[in-house]
Amino acid sequence: MELLRSLMFVPGHRPRMVQRALGLGEFTPIGLDVAILDLEDGVPLDEKDRARAAIAAVLGLPSTREGPARYVRVNRDPGARDADLAAVLRPGLEAIVAPKIDQPDEVTSLARDLDEREDSAGMKRGSIRIVASIESARGLLVAHAIAASTERVIALLFGAEDFARDLGLPTEREAEAAELLYARSAVIVSAVATRKSAIDGIWPDVTDAEGLRRDALQGRRLGFSGKSLIHPGQIETVNEVFSPSAAEVSYARRVVHAFEDAQRKGHGAAALEGKLLDQPIVERARRTLEVHHAVSREQGTPPVERPAALEGKRFR
Repeated sequence: MELLRSLMFVPGHRPRMVQRALGLGEFTPIGLDVAILDLEDGVPLDEKDRARAAIAAVLGLPSTREGPARYVRVNRDPGARDADLAAVLRPGLEAIVAPKIDQPDEVTSLARDLDEREDSAGMKRGSIRIVASIESARGLLVAHAIAASTERVIALLFGAEDFARDLGLPTEREAEAAELLYARSAVIVSAVATRKSAIDGIWPDVTDAEGLRRDALQGRRLGFSGKSLIHPGQIETVNEVFSPSAAEVSYARRVVHAFEDAQRKGHGAAALEGKLLDQPIVERARRTLEVHHAVSREQGTPPVERPAALEGKRFR
């Protein structure tokens, strides 16, 4: 399975930052799952062309084993987006992050555009996937339809800062972003209902490590599978929070073993430590093990113990 725990925005007009994020420079951000090479908000208007050229130059370069997946966030304006896609749609690009999506037809229009461009570029149709970003009240109300609009959509990303601006919320976040609880939950439900991933928004204060951890923990408990971020220093915490702990893996293995043992014996029900194991519990346990195996393959090492704050908090 593809890991979508940590997704870092990287300004496209900063070539050294782009190369480093992709593991092509002298510094490699260990463990980053996805580099979102940005052509939108992170790039000044007069730097857009430079950013397009810088991203196009690195997309075709071979990635290292540790290198992250390569996504590009394009602009929402049709003219700017057309220029973005003309520059970056080439082998090496894995997904487009579509910002500020308000209606499903915006995604289907992008998908049709990708169909034509992939054909022209000799690429397999459907190879470029889409992450749709929900950043407004309008978008939230139709998030399910956006997620279901095309098979290219693999995830919904919650754009917390723009969403807060749309609602007219204060500049400074409240504790654990409590004021965004409903919106975050709605994005998760919409994504999961269509069997897509749900990616949480950024934690904007790169100096507040504890705030990041609390926010990421809340996101995982709500059901997000990963979190977007803006600084390499946030990667380790985000990956830790969105990876199963050793205790979770151990419990999941016992659940699956007890269930399969009961099935082999022809029992109609299974139990573990006095608790009935129904199908949803077993499926969640298998999901935990699937994520664990993906993390282990990525790291090449067994999982490490994690803080007690996450013990007992299990994946869907």
